[in-house]
Amino acid sequence: MNNYNINKGIGRTVEFKGLKAQYLLLFAGGLLGILILVMILYMVGVNSFICLFLGAGGALLIVWQTFSLNKKYGEHGLMKISAYKRHPHYIICRKSVRRYFKFKTKSKRA
Repeated sequence: MNNYNINKGIGRTVEFKGLKAQYLLLFAGGLLGILILVMILYMVGVNSFICLFLGAGGALLIVWQTFSLNKKYGEHGLMKISAYKRHPHYIICRKSVRRYFKFKTKSKRA
């Protein structure tokens, strides 16, 4: 009787040919976008060789860029970079210090 390992990858990130996590979405979305662009250009009537070169060149660029980003930043790198860009470097406070210590009384309205 054969033994099969079921659910071997629970808790681990999805990986395909070395690409991990969000890079898979970037890779698949980029290639799908290039395919749609080539199809639109072909239907519009652009020369077939131009469509072929744009498709092949765009696909090679997406594959190369995705793998280089994966190698450079790692599994969670793009999320860390985007979070760092959204985080303020310093807080600017242009109010005078006196303004924070003023006590306002509540007015009673009828």
